[in-house]
Order: sequence, then structure tokens, then C-alpha cells
Amino acid sequence: MQLHLRTYVSQNYLKVFNAFDEQLFRKLSPAYPRLKLLRFDGSEPSDVVEIALQTGLKSFRWTSLITERSITDTQAYFVDQGQELPPPLRHWHHKHLVTKNGSGAVIHDIITYSTDFKPLDLLLYPAMKLQFGMRKQIYQREFGKV
Repeated sequence: MQLHLRTYVSQNYLKVFNAFDEQLFRKLSPAYPRLKLLRFDGSEPSDVVEIALQTGLKSFRWTSLITERSITDTQAYFVDQGQELPPPLRHWHHKHLVTKNGSGAVIHDIITYSTDFKPLDLLLYPAMKLQFGMRKQIYQREFGKV
């Protein structure tokens, strides 16, 4: 299943891209489930980000490996690939893409996920859209609304 969310912001795409650090990661964390950051190396290939998803009843580990990173004259991105995922997820690929848009930028969250069970993937889609859609307000607060 793929989800592609776009947020238009007023700051330059490189400034936005370079702000994807631990501080922004913490700001983007949802209210529920709570995330406990265990490790944050950065967004370079071979960096690791590890969290504990805390549901109140149980904690689930989520480890992602940064597998790609690229910066050009018009866009910049990095990819986090799930290594250890909470159930029911089996596959996770999240491309954090920032494209030039005049003097501003567009932040793209391109998420491909799978549980290996298509009906469950479809059931999860609204929750994924809601969780990651909440980032829009944070991005606009951090980088300026267009």
C-alpha cells in the first residue's frame, strides 16, 4: 500500500531538508502511540533510527535503517527502510522528499507499507493517513505556511 502526502511550506527546500534532525523527529511524534526515541543517528545511509512504540499496554520496537540519500538542484531526499517492525507491519519504506517550489518547498511523505495481507493493509490506510497527515501542521509551523 502506498500513501503520498504533500505539504507546501515557504522556506527553501535545502533549509527544510537540512532540518530533518532529532529535534524535528521529536516534534513529529504523534500523541498516540507515544514514541520513546532509543537511537537517532541521523539521515545518512547506514544511520539507524530506533524507537519504542508505547501503547499503554505493550511496547513495540521499531528500527529503521537509512538506505538512500540524495541532494540535487531541485530536490533532496532520504529513505528509511523498516528493519524491525511492530505487528502487523511486515514491510516499511518511507521516502522523505523535499522538492523546490519557487522560493518555497513541498515536503513529500511517501510511505509504502505492507502487512502481507491486503485486506489489513486497506484497513490500516485511514489510520496511516491520519497519523502522517498530522505532520502537515507541524511542518507549516516549523517552515512557514504558504
